[in-house]
Amino acid sequence: MEISDAKKVLEQTQGKMNKAVEFLENELATYRVGKANPAVFSGVHIDYYGTSTPLSQVSSISVPDARTMIIQPWDKSLIPAIEKAIMAANLGFTPQNNGEIIRIMVPPLTEERRRELVRKARTEGENARISIRNARRDGVDVLKKYQKDGLSEDVVKDTEILIQKEVDVFSKNVEEVLASKEKEIMTV
Repeated sequence: MEISDAKKVLEQTQGKMNKAVEFLENELATYRVGKANPAVFSGVHIDYYGTSTPLSQVSSISVPDARTMIIQPWDKSLIPAIEKAIMAANLGFTPQNNGEIIRIMVPPLTEERRRELVRKARTEGENARISIRNARRDGVDVLKKYQKDGLSEDVVKDTEILIQKEVDVFSKNVEEVLASKEKEIMTV
């Protein structure tokens, strides 16, 4: 066992932690915070000729103003399926169609809904922190295994310290992402 093996463990652990923060950012981007944001449709799939297809692959989504989104399907026969999928996704929107496009008016959030979104965001943040800690645990377990295979104890301890520093950095990133999103949610 070599020092390069310890570096690989550190890099893999950093990668897992980075993915946890990226997932959190992507998840929080889908939250509807009172203004039009096409990212809220990222989880909406429609049945397109027997295949579950993301809404963004069968239509264009535009935001003409802060409270309106327009979905223009490339195949007009999909309008009923898109409306049904949006209603089933329970996003809090009521789609309106004119036979050509689907218009969605974004209602302002109530104080209760804002608080609920903040709680949900904090839960997502805690899940990200758990993923970061799990990455640390996995990395340390691999280091312990390498130590049994002949990696020096000093290298293992030094790498564990580096992993813990990364945990601290990524946990701080999670806090910053959450604070930013909470501010965005609570701004009326």
